[in-house]
Amino acid sequence: MSGAGTEDQFDGNGLALAVLNAIQHPVVLVDKAGHIAFANWEAESFFGASASHLSRHDFSNFIPFGSPLLTLIEQVRERRAAVNEYRVDLSSPRLGVDKLVDLYVAPVTSEPGSVVVVLQERSMADKIDRQLTHRGAARSVTGLASMLAHEIKNPLSGIRGAAQLLETSVLDEDRALTRLICDETDRIVSLVDRMEVFSDERPVDRVALNIHAVLDHVKAVARAGFARNIKISENYDPSLPPVFANRDQLVQVFLNLIKNAAEAIGDKPDGEILLTTAYRPGIRLSVAGTREKVSLPLEFCVHDNGPGVPPDLLPHLFDPFITTKTNGSGLGLALVAKIIGAHGGIIECDSPGHRTTFRVLMPASKGVSEDDDTPENKGTSR
Repeated sequence: MSGAGTEDQFDGNGLALAVLNAIQHPVVLVDKAGHIAFANWEAESFFGASASHLSRHDFSNFIPFGSPLLTLIEQVRERRAAVNEYRVDLSSPRLGVDKLVDLYVAPVTSEPGSVVVVLQERSMADKIDRQLTHRGAARSVTGLASMLAHEIKNPLSGIRGAAQLLETSVLDEDRALTRLICDETDRIVSLVDRMEVFSDERPVDRVALNIHAVLDHVKAVARAGFARNIKISENYDPSLPPVFANRDQLVQVFLNLIKNAAEAIGDKPDGEILLTTAYRPGIRLSVAGTREKVSLPLEFCVHDNGPGVPPDLLPHLFDPFITTKTNGSGLGLALVAKIIGAHGGIIECDSPGHRTTFRVLMPASKGVSEDDDTPENKGTSR
């Protein structure tokens, strides 16, 4: 089967071609000679080449040497039965890093030896999985916070009161012990107070916001305090539409993320934090507490060139009590995940090598930002 012949067949059936191009996953038809007889638009984007260029080469030229995908194609040809394979790594200099895909390979009964290959990038599925995991972790902390507030804070107040009474009657050399009891009970109460934030299930009050105004405010706070010795730069999309969010909670989120980045960089002389915003259409998820499906086209990132996050910690980074800090509580990122989840968004972290990126995906506002009258920041239709 030649590429041209197949294109003619599809040209004769415009509806079939339109359907294949509408599929949001790469789809290729590999003929019995191993050439790409057809590639939809997503496949052109995935392989970084036009359909006409793809059709002039063997399929094996576009995937890593020794890839299990070639074995799957041969298996389907021999057995004449469809095969699924999950989490196959197609990373290569041509395709890029982190190209983890699920594969569906099926025979074409009308063309012996030809197979259809459908690739589903894991990034989308993983984002959904991580979102559900982070929300579940936040809900587990919600129940724990309510229990702790009731079962621990009351006895602690009694312990502290008893220590204060003892302090008036003990010898001077023993007052350090009573002071230690008071300090430690105060520390535990402070930790429980922080966890009580998770039990606040009231609806989030949201309005149309200019995210750049929020980030500039957070950047000013950071430069005046914990990040005064670290370079903070930005790369913003000036045409970004407003985000539908709560300003105070967004400030809390990005203060936390930038503070984490600053602490990771530490005294590194060339340490830098980069804030970026971009428009990334294509992801649709449910808003927490509703049946509404919304798009999450707004991407806000905090990048740093610190030492990175250990690979074994990455999958659990947003779980409560998980931290790399010796004196950290492990609740900061769990709270960030709760806030972003309550906004119907996604928070994720990538840390290849000595660089870490926290990526926030959120819905755009349907209205116009109330705090910015400039045309470029009111949003553009896309």
